[in-house]
Amino acid sequence: MPSSPQLSASDKALFWDRAARKYAASPISDLPGYEKTLARVQGLLAPHLHVLELGCGTGSTALRLASGTASYLATDVSAEMIAIAQAKLLGLPPAPLRFALADAETLPAKEPGYDIVLAFNLLHLMHDLDKTLQSLLRLLKPGGLLISKTACLNEMNPLIPHLALPLMRMLGKAPLVQCFDAQQLCQRMEQQGFAIEALERHGSKRRDWRAFIVARRPL
Repeated sequence: MPSSPQLSASDKALFWDRAARKYAASPISDLPGYEKTLARVQGLLAPHLHVLELGCGTGSTALRLASGTASYLATDVSAEMIAIAQAKLLGLPPAPLRFALADAETLPAKEPGYDIVLAFNLLHLMHDLDKTLQSLLRLLKPGGLLISKTACLNEMNPLIPHLALPLMRMLGKAPLVQCFDAQQLCQRMEQQGFAIEALERHGSKRRDWRAFIVARRPL
């Protein structure tokens, strides 16, 4: 599956820095679907687990989930997103939550340390998805979970991924994206060593092209 031309971390950060304020002010498009996803993830968390969230945006999801964990590191490539997320912490009760700047595609190689890695609305934005999945597998403890919710653009009207999105990218209105369907994404995960435990749809609308996947690093 061909990949998109690569963007540097600074290019990606610049795009999302520019989008941060508008992103923060935008309502959730499918609130019931979002709440269903949160409830599903909360059922997989526990007070002794260490969690890493990649692409946390302005931190809304992290703020909802962190209290059910031992530690929760929420990261994003955009300094503007992280600044908004950190501002949300002000005045709140202490929680095992920390925000940090990081690019999901250039994570440092390290010994496995996380029980759960969360990647919401992120995997389709990776230039090299296979390399990213390899990194996430290494970051997880044996038996740990990768929990993702991903836009599967090949399940949309073909005019969107093949015409509308390329035009929007030319105008600087959309990031580079990977196009796949849910089954293809599961296959890519399995090829990198994950075992798929669940493939679900949480949307409340007629058609849901965001795949919720729970994948485990084998013991």
